[in-house]
Amino acid sequence: MALATTVEQVDGPPPVTVVTLDGELDGATYERVIDIVRQAYEAGARKLVLDCSKLEFVSSSGLVAVHSAMRIMRGEAAPDLEQGWEALRAIRDEVDAGNVQSNLRLAGEQDGVRKVLDRTGLGPLLPSYPDRASAIASF
Repeated sequence: MALATTVEQVDGPPPVTVVTLDGELDGATYERVIDIVRQAYEAGARKLVLDCSKLEFVSSSGLVAVHSAMRIMRGEAAPDLEQGWEALRAIRDEVDAGNVQSNLRLAGEQDGVRKVLDRTGLGPLLPSYPDRASAIASF
């Protein structure tokens, strides 16, 4: 299944960008998600919610996309995707550092997606909310 994405700006103090992921976040789609987050950051987004309520599957490439979103929203460069396994090792380094994200939230992720995040150690670093409204209000 493909991945459909939508980007929405929610006005408020502070403004929040919501990226909705619908389908599968895998090797065929992860670079697009990284590009969407990068473009949002370059356009001024500093608070981001990844709405995962319709995300059915996340692969190792999808984990790279989530990790890249974490880095981009901190003003850092995404890992070099041409380095293959180095991008996955960068996730391990992130987990070892234990930096909980302050400007990125997940909303509505299904159990299977949450299990993958938790098993890799990324889960505890990403504040999670049952729905997008709660995630937006948390900023």
